[in-house]
Amino acid sequence: MIETVHEPGAPAAGGRVALVTGGSRGLGLAMARALLGAGWRVAITGVDAARLGATAAELAAAHGPGRLLALRADVKEAQDAEDAVQATLGAFGRLHALVNNAGLGRITATEHLEPVPFWQAPLQRWHDIMHTNAFGPFHMARAAVPALLAEGAAGFGRIVNISTSATTTLLLTPYGATKAALEMLSRHWARDLASTGVTVNVLLPGGAADTDIIQGIGTGPDRWFGRALLPPTVMNEALLWLLSDASSGVTGRSFVGKVWDASLPPEQAWQAAVRPLPEAPAII
Repeated sequence: MIETVHEPGAPAAGGRVALVTGGSRGLGLAMARALLGAGWRVAITGVDAARLGATAAELAAAHGPGRLLALRADVKEAQDAEDAVQATLGAFGRLHALVNNAGLGRITATEHLEPVPFWQAPLQRWHDIMHTNAFGPFHMARAAVPALLAEGAAGFGRIVNISTSATTTLLLTPYGATKAALEMLSRHWARDLASTGVTVNVLLPGGAADTDIIQGIGTGPDRWFGRALLPPTVMNEALLWLLSDASSGVTGRSFVGKVWDASLPPEQAWQAAVRPLPEAPAII
């Protein structure tokens, strides 16, 4: 059952509406800030009510009343997803975009990322990661699409699924497998929603970002195997373009936040940041 942690009060007039899952911290919080700064009205979800409340207070103070809804909701629960969408519609009247960001990280034996063989992995943790990262976006998209189709009929509707790099996909289990599944699901959903005005795209940082998902791995900005971590804001420019009218018709693609060059005209920036589509798997 969901819980409303922060209500917008009288909704601010104008501005499109986005629902960002996992918006109380890390990449989700950075994207919520960017959307609020760009004039959107935003609903965020999280599972930690205390953290969600603190985040909501910070965002509301920075961006004014009527702009933010904060919901304690667990995306791996289908009913929570349905309720989160309905609460967003109840608060703001419309829903233009869904950003599927909520996720759980690795299963490892030590802080040095030594992997746990799958047959020794804690069963509940494995289930939680699989259901949050793969089932969660499905639950949210399934609940949101009817509202998005209403906006798509007027020419605008967006789903953005947050993924990870190929290196991380191979390194972390079962986290990587869930992101591989999400990327293929995104292509399926883009096909199902073709010609509706609703686009479905994947966005990823382009490397490890400095968020809680790698907490416990040393300290400092280079704690990921001695490599510099990307800032949580790394995807903001690409996200704002994906959630704009300029991206209409671009669907079923994957974009890398790290290589988005904000100094380029948007038409050139997205062409440089989009990943080539892989060939469909061979059936043998």
